[in-house]
Amino acid sequence: MEDSVEGKSNMDKDRLIIANCSGFLGDRFSAAEEMVTGGRIDVLTGDYLAELTMAILFRQKMKKPETGYVSTFLKQMKVVMGLCLEKKIRVASNAGGLNPRGMAAALAELAKELGLSPKIAWIEGDDLMPRLKELQAAGEPFVHLDKGIALADGGGMPVSANAYLGGWGITEALKRGADIVVCGRVADAALVSGPCAWHFGWATDDWDRLAGAYAAGHVIECGAQATGGNYAFMDEVPAYSKIGFPLAEMYADGSSVITKHSGTGGLVSVGTVTAQLMYEIRSPAYLTPDVTVRFDTLTLTPDGDNRVRLSGVRGEPATDTTKVCINLVSGYRNTMTVVLTGLSIEKKARIVEQTLWENLGGKERFGTVHVQLVRSDKPNPPTNEESFAFLRITVMDDNPALVGREFSAGVVELALASIPGFTLTSPPTPESPAVFHWPALVGKKQVPQTVYIDDQPVIVASAVDTVSGDGISAPVFDFPEPLGGPVQPVPLGRLFATRAGDKGGNANLGVWAKTPEAFAFLRTFLTTECLKSLLPDIGPFEVERYELANLLAVNFYIRGLLGEGAAASWRSDPQAKTLGEYLRARIIDVPSALLD
Repeated sequence: MEDSVEGKSNMDKDRLIIANCSGFLGDRFSAAEEMVTGGRIDVLTGDYLAELTMAILFRQKMKKPETGYVSTFLKQMKVVMGLCLEKKIRVASNAGGLNPRGMAAALAELAKELGLSPKIAWIEGDDLMPRLKELQAAGEPFVHLDKGIALADGGGMPVSANAYLGGWGITEALKRGADIVVCGRVADAALVSGPCAWHFGWATDDWDRLAGAYAAGHVIECGAQATGGNYAFMDEVPAYSKIGFPLAEMYADGSSVITKHSGTGGLVSVGTVTAQLMYEIRSPAYLTPDVTVRFDTLTLTPDGDNRVRLSGVRGEPATDTTKVCINLVSGYRNTMTVVLTGLSIEKKARIVEQTLWENLGGKERFGTVHVQLVRSDKPNPPTNEESFAFLRITVMDDNPALVGREFSAGVVELALASIPGFTLTSPPTPESPAVFHWPALVGKKQVPQTVYIDDQPVIVASAVDTVSGDGISAPVFDFPEPLGGPVQPVPLGRLFATRAGDKGGNANLGVWAKTPEAFAFLRTFLTTECLKSLLPDIGPFEVERYELANLLAVNFYIRGLLGEGAAASWRSDPQAKTLGEYLRARIIDVPSALLD
């Protein structure tokens, strides 16, 4: 414990500066060094584990069982480990992936090579694979959150099962003097709440403070998406070169200021922070393992150049369950894309399909077939590429040879014996395991965290408090009546920003306005029925609609749009990243007064 006291000696007891250096596996490698050297920080975090990433790490572990962690983080620590120890910057990351113990061992070996002696902790408890049958026997059916089907009836073989842990294991590790904390599947924003609870001495039922930390963690967890990256109003971003990664200046009451290092590109504004708050959410009650965060209670206010204050967040007790990300392998899949050019696109697509299935002995030989004609061709095309349409053909089956070699060969063999202009977007592709996402819940009492530090395990029970709280109600706002008068047809994106993302097999689409007058129009205009008319693609799917008046925003949750999750989706955009810009391109009638 003396080490943690000493480690705090250079910190402001009323403020904790937390920096994020990664929003996904493959994010900017230099960001870790930039955050450590660009200005004062107290904690360096890195988030690498999207739901799709777990499937990627599983494939790595299949080839090399000793891996399954994020090797990029190891290379980043080679650059910054010494600086972090020198500046007493603590590090917390979920880069342990499917093997946090292995990552901790690799970090220890790296430290030895560098002549350094950091105290390294790792956290286990999220990996439920070794206990899956035991938990099912004990009454945990792992029911699919959307399908309502128990895992035993899922039709696939589980290959990974990771529960979302909260931040209290990180808190305990830091209390015991850890310099580096390696986690597996923790809630992304727990990388902020854990250090805050350690530094400020929060209790497990400090709901509002924890909610504030989780809200700030949600803002910075995806890296530069909070600092101008992927921001709909592009003209507001002064520079895209070397966009700074986000900082959260955390305070003891749970409030925060979102900012970035000076001299970096990008932008921190109420708009960019709103964008990230609307990313990958469902209802305004944002569920985490430690607290239910009421996104409809928070307030965003400018706090200077590239500074936004996030305050007023209310929190309610967490549920007695936590989410489990289960990946199932069920057969194999393959996709090939035929380029169709020029005239008679639909007829060409029919000929390719008919000939292909005849040559392969019938479509029914495959367990699943999905064909999508993507029309990007233009009449009287001014360039060759603008005459292209794409026929995406995806097959799945338990027979790897059928899906791989036979299907690919069948497509390639059409090259000189089919439609004019036949070509492909890629050479023949092999089969790959079909990995399906199976989101479920597990009782938190079943998943205690174990913190390993100095090779000694410390068990940290998950906080469970199902008291209903104080019945928090969202603030009521008095918005003006929607403007009337003449209207003009304009793209929706002329007035409104969007941010979309994936939640397993579902997608979210957040839409928000800049002014109360524009929101008054938005909330009455953009109903679920209106959204489906603007985006016919989502017509067959169930859509939930939520308002967050405090953010001048509406959020849509589209169930089943992404099928079985990003790793198994048929869509060209399996993570729904483009959905918002698709909506912003649609022409709508807007009161002329709003455009003024």
